[in-house]
Amino acid sequence: MTERLKLKPHNVLREDRTDGSILLRSGYQMGPAARCTGDWLDEWARKTPDAVFLAERQGDGWREVTYGAAQAQVHAIASHLLSRDLGPDRPILIISGNGVDHGLLSLAAQYVGIPTVPVAEQYALIPAAHPRLAYAANLVNPGMVYASDAAQYAGALALDVFAGVETLSSAPGQSGATALSDLLIPSGKDISAAAAAVNGTTLAKILLTSGSTSNPKGVLTTQGMMTTNQAQIAACLPFVTARPPCIVDWLPWNHVFGGSYNFNLMLANGGSLYIDDGKPAPGMFERTLENLRLKSGTISFNVPIGFAQLVAALERDAALRETYFADLDMIFYAGASLPQETWGALERLAADAGKPLPLITTSWGLTETAPGALIGHEPAKGAGIVGVPMPGVTVKLIPDDTGRCDVRLRGANITQGYHNAPEKTAEAFDDEGFFITGDAMRFVDEGDINKGLRFDGRLSEDFKLSSGTWVQAANLRLDLLAVLTPFAQDVVITGEGRDNVGVLILPNRGAIAAQGWEGTEAEGILQCAPLAAEITARMRAHAARATGSAARVVSGLILSEPPSMAEGEATAKGNINFPKFLLRRADLVGRLYDENCPDRLEFLH
Repeated sequence: MTERLKLKPHNVLREDRTDGSILLRSGYQMGPAARCTGDWLDEWARKTPDAVFLAERQGDGWREVTYGAAQAQVHAIASHLLSRDLGPDRPILIISGNGVDHGLLSLAAQYVGIPTVPVAEQYALIPAAHPRLAYAANLVNPGMVYASDAAQYAGALALDVFAGVETLSSAPGQSGATALSDLLIPSGKDISAAAAAVNGTTLAKILLTSGSTSNPKGVLTTQGMMTTNQAQIAACLPFVTARPPCIVDWLPWNHVFGGSYNFNLMLANGGSLYIDDGKPAPGMFERTLENLRLKSGTISFNVPIGFAQLVAALERDAALRETYFADLDMIFYAGASLPQETWGALERLAADAGKPLPLITTSWGLTETAPGALIGHEPAKGAGIVGVPMPGVTVKLIPDDTGRCDVRLRGANITQGYHNAPEKTAEAFDDEGFFITGDAMRFVDEGDINKGLRFDGRLSEDFKLSSGTWVQAANLRLDLLAVLTPFAQDVVITGEGRDNVGVLILPNRGAIAAQGWEGTEAEGILQCAPLAAEITARMRAHAARATGSAARVVSGLILSEPPSMAEGEATAKGNINFPKFLLRRADLVGRLYDENCPDRLEFLH
């Protein structure tokens, strides 16, 4: 594999400092970063004008836009945007999901120095989540709002926060919105001066953080952050520059993984992005499988739950296996650790298809890091390793007595701060200018730094029991999800200030129904005897293996109500805002620690 993909072995430089901190850097140099995203577009429109850049489903096939056509449309749209009162203080808010027009509008804005603010489409489509959309709009003060279909997004567009703001839509209907098609006719305005003024410090996007611990913050994302990150990726994964990559991808563009990492990986390397209008969610994954049958990619991006569903489909569909593995160089997971059984299944299925083994790897970073900071760029022997520093990134580790390290970062791909939030910006950096990630890592092997780092949870999710014992909740949560698969959609760890650890279990209704089990709901609890018995048996086995009170879960409740996005319990990415979740469900936490509660599951023999 290393020869076929021309992979570079890990080469990490380590500096141990007198204050106990450790600095890690890559031993490789990255190549020059592009000036801006517009230069990528112009380059590939010149070199390969007929190659497909963006595509989306249309009927039984695809609507494909080539690099030459994309350049012409981007230039036309940009000429109109310059006549509006738009800029860093009046960006374009994009409230609908991935689409060709969304991509062209974003690039047109970036081409002439106008930032965009893509937000989760759920904020607009779910009326109960409209306060989240209003929060975002009030934060950034948009000068224009884009929705793919004005009728579909009419409820959101009618919010008071958009009064007087120009609406742009690909399907305006009778809404009075400006038609995007009108902007595809060049206005005659010269865009060359505005395009030439764009450089690495120009604001390209304001990306909202997930808001899993507080209200979302607007991460200032510059052109240089994004172009630097692509130069870093290319230095680690040379095969992405050896031939234009191709992906069939659903990951949302309001999130940095899909919208910056994946989108720009295609644009920077003359690749093709086929937009998957499915996702690993009930009722939508069949659409993903349909899209994968239509198009083979060279890279497969997904989250672990998506790969788990894909493995199940590949197991039963030989034709899909042939198409999926036909030209595949890399399987790339992020968002959580890939279960080892999924990893092993992907290796076995590639062999069954008679294809070379792709590189299975991951990267680690945050919205504030554009996002890649660590990456695994040599074959790993299993899941859970998040890699080594990318070239141009300095990683500062501050270890505690157990070897667990607070992770901080410095580099040209790191944000300079948050939109209109000087206090939060100041809090985000230490006195040496390192960004404080809030994540923890451990060395895979203290004796060999080239084996990389392993993610060890969010520091902010740790808490103490009444005994003073620290509980690493993020790690314990991942452990329990593995124990309870497929019956738990998610779990919330409890116990701060209490005598022992408990768990609130959010059930996977599909897995329960597949067993033919039925239950009833009462006061926020799901009562299902066979499910309770299965969970209890698994958790008792887990408790028997646990070493110490911090890893031993004593009791649990199976909840009936999923996390509410409207109440701030869940983010658009599906992450749980644990503080808000526990606060809103304080009565259930109380029942979890009430030994007389009849619904409480006991995990100690």
